[in-house]
Amino acid sequence: METITVTGKNVEEATEKGLEQLGVKKHNAEIQVMTEPSQGFLGLLGSKQAEVRITVQKQPLDYMQDFLLDMLKMMGLKGEVDAYVREGDLLCLDISGPDMGVLIGKRGQTLSSLQYLLNIVLHREFKHLEGRVLVDVEGYRTRRESTLQRLALNLAEKVIATKKAVVLEPMSPQDRRIIHTTLQDNPAVTTYSEGEESNRKVVITLK
Repeated sequence: METITVTGKNVEEATEKGLEQLGVKKHNAEIQVMTEPSQGFLGLLGSKQAEVRITVQKQPLDYMQDFLLDMLKMMGLKGEVDAYVREGDLLCLDISGPDMGVLIGKRGQTLSSLQYLLNIVLHREFKHLEGRVLVDVEGYRTRRESTLQRLALNLAEKVIATKKAVVLEPMSPQDRRIIHTTLQDNPAVTTYSEGEESNRKVVITLK
């Protein structure tokens, strides 16, 4: 756990400086007052600043795992959350348990909203963190990725055969990224997105 020692005119100032330096909220840290401030003789000689020692109590991955478990309890869902780090700064939270379909929603829209919320919480609680949260429910994202990859390859063959562009249904940014990535090295077709964000679609067309 990361620990720093900070000084300030008073305990409050030293604490604020330390929390800002660590990039964490007060409830995620243990704060120990090492030295109380004193003005010294005539407010000049022998004056001392306040000194506090601050220790980060919860690392981002642990915090997000606990936060998500609390959310599930509030929703009346009994589930487990497997938490691990991938690719250096990707915090993965895999949810498993009964009746978890409610967390996925139509085409994963609820899951995407949940992930968006958790990323907001992550960067609110740990301001200096550059990573992000990836949430999955019962392996849904893996299955969805495989489905979209097959769809992209099949539609690319259709575009090549008919020589006509294909416009897909509106998709989330993550789903669109899968389509683009799957076909990015295809020598015959290219992809791009069009439309406003809530109605943004992938277009597959001949190069």
